[in-house]
Amino acid sequence: MAQYDVAVVGLGALGSAAAYYAAKKGAKVIGFEQFELGHVRGASHDTSRIVRTSYDQSQYVALAKSAYKDWAHLEDASKQKLLTITGGVVVIPKDDMPNTPTATEWANCMKANDLPYELLTAGESNKRWPQFNLKDDYQVVYTPDTGIAHAAKSVMTMQFLARFNGAELKEHTKVERVTPRGSAGPGVTIETSKGTYTAKKIILAADAWINELLSPLGLHIPLEVMQEQVTYFKPSDPTKYSPERFPVWILGTPEQWYYGFPTFGEPTIKCAHDTAKNHMTPAERTFEPSPKLLEQLTSAMQDFIPDSGRKVMRTVTCQYAITPDRQFIITPLDRYQDIIVTQGAAHAFKFAPAIGRVAAELAIDGQTTDDISKFGFPASVDTPLKAKI
Repeated sequence: MAQYDVAVVGLGALGSAAAYYAAKKGAKVIGFEQFELGHVRGASHDTSRIVRTSYDQSQYVALAKSAYKDWAHLEDASKQKLLTITGGVVVIPKDDMPNTPTATEWANCMKANDLPYELLTAGESNKRWPQFNLKDDYQVVYTPDTGIAHAAKSVMTMQFLARFNGAELKEHTKVERVTPRGSAGPGVTIETSKGTYTAKKIILAADAWINELLSPLGLHIPLEVMQEQVTYFKPSDPTKYSPERFPVWILGTPEQWYYGFPTFGEPTIKCAHDTAKNHMTPAERTFEPSPKLLEQLTSAMQDFIPDSGRKVMRTVTCQYAITPDRQFIITPLDRYQDIIVTQGAAHAFKFAPAIGRVAAELAIDGQTTDDISKFGFPASVDTPLKAKI
């Protein structure tokens, strides 16, 4: 039976980062992916993801600051450019929205964490970015360090670095059961579709499939699993939407949150709902975009960023797995300290290298210097769904 220091289940962004950082620390690492590396069934594929330090809760701001340092390390270690800094805006109605901080509260969080920002009126924003058509009942928080991570390239880079540092990464290998060894000694036994392994510690980064591994342990995370979609539009003049002229944006409305990007590698802009609540299980995913959601998005875009010549080019689906209150989970299990769970709640890509590093530190050192006190195993499901993006 093959034995390892650290095993990782799930090789999306979080699991690939954990495998790299564990291997970098000198551990004997094995990673398992039930599908092919770089697959499109989860939430780590396609091109762009937002990176930002701006959050309305201090524990996320602190972790985001750490993540930016880890992104810089990944770029240096791989000699690859993974981030493109564009600046970004969060557009929020002046009237209170349920479970949402006001623009002033958001800006105050930036100020308290010594982060650069500007609090702008709708008119000031429209003047700076004439592509927008903001009404006076909106306020805008601008943060200059916001930008884009290339999703697929970043995951592939972390997998390359993991292997370069000695990790074994096995695709098409489904982990069927994780069993604490108990009286047989510390660690876990890992039963897979291609054999059985043991490891001193195991990091579960299985996202929407996490409960398949937790249920035999008598544990369950109350997840909301949804098929989401993003749409790529070709503007009538793509040069107006280049990263030098147009920011990453997040728009809050009383009905829905939206987000989008400047052009990035092609003459299109990418836009989407956040949590459109198209509920399904991984087994039920259709991979077929919803015409209704596309119609809603197109209408919202025409109001917010009017362009009569804009054309729909393609729509791509992804999968959200939402935890209660959209809180991260980064923690060893209370009853099984050799099992570490990482769950990202569909807004974790920007934090991926930091979450992976922290998980590796927990597995090898038994502690981390990052504050993860708020990211324990969920105790209650009685919390509202919040926008994070």
